[in-house]
Amino acid sequence: MKKRAREYGFTFGTMETGERNAITDVSGVRVGHVTLNSGDSIRTGVTAILPHSGNLFREKVLAGAAVINGFGKTTGLVQLEELGLLESPIMLTNTFGVPAVTEGVLQHLFEQCPEIGTTTGTANVVVGECNDGYLNDIRGLHVRPEQAISAIHAASDVVLEGAVGAGTGMSCLGYKGGVGTSSRRVAGGMLGVLVLSNYAERNDTDVPPGSIMMIVATDLPVNERQLKRIAKRTSFGLARTGSTAHNGSGDVAIAFSTAHQVTHNGDQLEQFEFLRDDTSEMNDLFDATASAVEEAIWNSLLMAETTTGRDGHTRRGLTGEEAKQLRAKLRS
Repeated sequence: MKKRAREYGFTFGTMETGERNAITDVSGVRVGHVTLNSGDSIRTGVTAILPHSGNLFREKVLAGAAVINGFGKTTGLVQLEELGLLESPIMLTNTFGVPAVTEGVLQHLFEQCPEIGTTTGTANVVVGECNDGYLNDIRGLHVRPEQAISAIHAASDVVLEGAVGAGTGMSCLGYKGGVGTSSRRVAGGMLGVLVLSNYAERNDTDVPPGSIMMIVATDLPVNERQLKRIAKRTSFGLARTGSTAHNGSGDVAIAFSTAHQVTHNGDQLEQFEFLRDDTSEMNDLFDATASAVEEAIWNSLLMAETTTGRDGHTRRGLTGEEAKQLRAKLRS
């Protein structure tokens, strides 16, 4: 029976977690997976993170992103960086699955919003990826648009971790990686993190050592610039688990706030209130981000089952005792 990091006695700072210790402790946030695990070589999938249960195109949320190392194939970050708005679910998949997932999300948005591309502008779909080619037949293009739609429809407040969804074929620190999550009660609100861990300590000659996607959600009133600052702080939690963002890694963070919604084609003047930068609450958000990222990464490792895939390659699930030894080594 797999256990999460805290069940093995791990501690991560002093802040309390939310009820689920998951990104879905931020009210309204939901996560869905589609897992593709069949035959000898299909080990991949799709994960969807929904900021709220309404129409995301018509009721956008503020967002920011930080590219720690840009060896990645994301979609949507250019417009997100320019406008600071998120108008689609955040989708995660394998590197070559990005086009299919983007198409699937577009189909989902078209169904919800017939005006997209006709009486209003286009839609900006945000998709992130990691390379699962060590365990998965990534050239097979097994992820299709309909799986992106299914992941969105499967979203709930229960977050499965480990070798599920986009994490099905991922590797981390030489073991089986995947999806992990954690949360913190902070500044009178909530902050949650979900990671897709795929960076490795061991060198494999036929696949790059790996990458990570880190998604941060909060219900606190922070603006798009402050969300970018929060996204940058994921790098500190990542560093605590042994990553130095090597040349071939795509280390990308996206942060969003559910505190305010921006209506598509709304009024000319919008008025929102935000936390000041020079407050203790902002510092607490930075600390919470680093702490929750670190814990989410360990959860992704400890919840992942041993997986054998392409060409008989195997990634073994990390045990609690191995995790304690590995963490001590990484901190020494």
